[in-house]
Amino acid sequence: MKKLFTYLVGIIALAGAFTACNVKESEDTAVLGLNIKVFAPTKVVSGSQMTISGTGFTDVTEVVFPEAVTVTNFQKVSDGMIKVTVPAGVAAEGGNIIVRNEAGEEAVSRLPMTVGNPVITGYSKQPGESIQGGELLTIYGKDLEFITSVELLNKDGNPVVIPDSQFYRKGTSTVIIIVPKNVYEGTFTGKVNTVNGKEFNMPELAYEPAAEGGGWVKVKKPFWTNEDPDGNGKVAWNGTYRFALEGNDANDECIAELPADVWEKVKTGTFYISFQPVADWYQVRVTNGWWDTQWQGADNDFSPNNMADQIIDNEDGTYYIEINFGNDPIVATLDEKHLLFTGDGYMPLELYFIEEEWQEGGEGHMEIVKTPLWTNEDPEGNGKVAWNGTYRFALEGHDGNNECIAELPEDSWNIIKTSTFYLRFQPVADWYQVRVTNGWWDTQWQGADNDFSPNNMADLIIDNGDGTFYIEINFGDDPIVATLDEKHLLFTGDGYIPLEIYTAEEKWVGGGGQSGPKEVPFWTNEDPDGNGKVAWNGTYRFALEGNDGNNECIAELPADVWEKVKTSTFYVQFVVNADWYQVRITNGWWDTQWQGADNDFSPNNMADQIIDNGDGTFHIEINFGDDPIVGTLDEKHLLFTGDGYTPMKLYFLE
Repeated sequence: MKKLFTYLVGIIALAGAFTACNVKESEDTAVLGLNIKVFAPTKVVSGSQMTISGTGFTDVTEVVFPEAVTVTNFQKVSDGMIKVTVPAGVAAEGGNIIVRNEAGEEAVSRLPMTVGNPVITGYSKQPGESIQGGELLTIYGKDLEFITSVELLNKDGNPVVIPDSQFYRKGTSTVIIIVPKNVYEGTFTGKVNTVNGKEFNMPELAYEPAAEGGGWVKVKKPFWTNEDPDGNGKVAWNGTYRFALEGNDANDECIAELPADVWEKVKTGTFYISFQPVADWYQVRVTNGWWDTQWQGADNDFSPNNMADQIIDNEDGTYYIEINFGNDPIVATLDEKHLLFTGDGYMPLELYFIEEEWQEGGEGHMEIVKTPLWTNEDPEGNGKVAWNGTYRFALEGHDGNNECIAELPEDSWNIIKTSTFYLRFQPVADWYQVRVTNGWWDTQWQGADNDFSPNNMADLIIDNGDGTFYIEINFGDDPIVATLDEKHLLFTGDGYIPLEIYTAEEKWVGGGGQSGPKEVPFWTNEDPDGNGKVAWNGTYRFALEGNDGNNECIAELPADVWEKVKTSTFYVQFVVNADWYQVRITNGWWDTQWQGADNDFSPNNMADQIIDNGDGTFHIEINFGDDPIVGTLDEKHLLFTGDGYTPMKLYFLE
């Protein structure tokens, strides 16, 4: 990323805002003597591997755990680092750690250590039920991060171990395993093993031969449904659609109270509202029940005239909006003041989450498909993060000082500012810290909580199982967003190398058994040789049925299809006929093109939006939203032009 925009300003801001890497602290290290700074992990069980960081460790002879359990056999990595295995007998209530040197001097950790206690409370299958190879089995409980393996039997009746690197974890209370396809056919009891030597017997299940295929699918999980849409009609300013935390509706004014776990997900995660317009114009607004704090401030107005690209058509007369409050001020008000959906001209139908579930059968599977926004092509040259700002990113055209490692196209930049993206990185030290700020260091993401490390926010750092990790980032309404265009985006901290910034979505790979989106072509190039590569004379021109007065279009489209082209998402599939190509989308009079100057899909521009189908063809996703081109299409047609490619198909995904 970019080098520091103004080195003096950066150093001054750094000293104030990032105490974890304070320059003075580094200078003072030599005079601290015996001292414990941090240790990781902070929650352990006996047998856990722990790293203690500090100073003056050269002469340390003992590490003392709570309940005065002393360890003398440990690894001194350096004067500032010790690696030790947590012994048995440590006090269950935890406590502070002590290091003692040969002179009898001691240093006590500033923070206490917590002792975990793995407990299994249940399974997704009950005794006597059947389960197939390739199917998922969920384990529920507490402190399940200390489960190390699950032991089953293979087809020959011999033990087969599923290591924790193959688990799918949801926090510390849920572990999901995939039963091996070659599992033994018969009834038996498996085992769950933990770091501290505990062994849990699984329920006795009837294991069956593997089903082919299967994969993760996204499933809608409603937590409120409008059971009486006629009675609970359109929104009203008196607050019909008001929701409270269970037990917090003292005045009986809410349409529903939500359980604590659901309420917490509403406040901290992503959820959706499905609604039906009941007027030609409608407005969706999200506020608290006292009306003093609304989501997104003045921008909180979802209507056909505003934020329309965030209103998604379900194609059945209903729509939905994705909601993630992030760090918005509304969150702190909801427990006391409730959550209210108001506005005008629509009827709420459902509030729901989207969760991943495993779907059996078929010859295909769901895969997470990554779309890189930036890749570190030289991780050795562009080494670990540094306070001088190597990993600095700018909007294309905004790197006036040539200090950024990359400029990103506007479409990628908008994804970073408004959507979910991911940072993949590789630790290069026993301890690391990931911090996200702007390049002037004056605004960082999530304020004081912006410290991803083994000691803090560790449950948000996901292990890829190959020595790399990733963090999911969604700025929401965080103040950092307003600063990025001018002040850039900077990844800093210590002890890691950024490898990739990317987006991710689930796609079905393979054949039958999947009821998810399928291609629905509405035009196919029946004569690609005759209707060859695009030409400036406008071969690939499309009109609304009955509007091709000059017989110049390759196809007329029915009114329902034409309306979907103008208002929803569709795709163009094409083959490339030259070393260089350019896809451009305009109307047939050439006076209005989609996305203005950015309407140039080529290997040199917007290439991340050109998706390789892996069969010699490519596709581009198109959604005009509120683009001016929409108002011109009925009269002036839709034209695919450019150079070096042949359109093969236009289609929807349904």
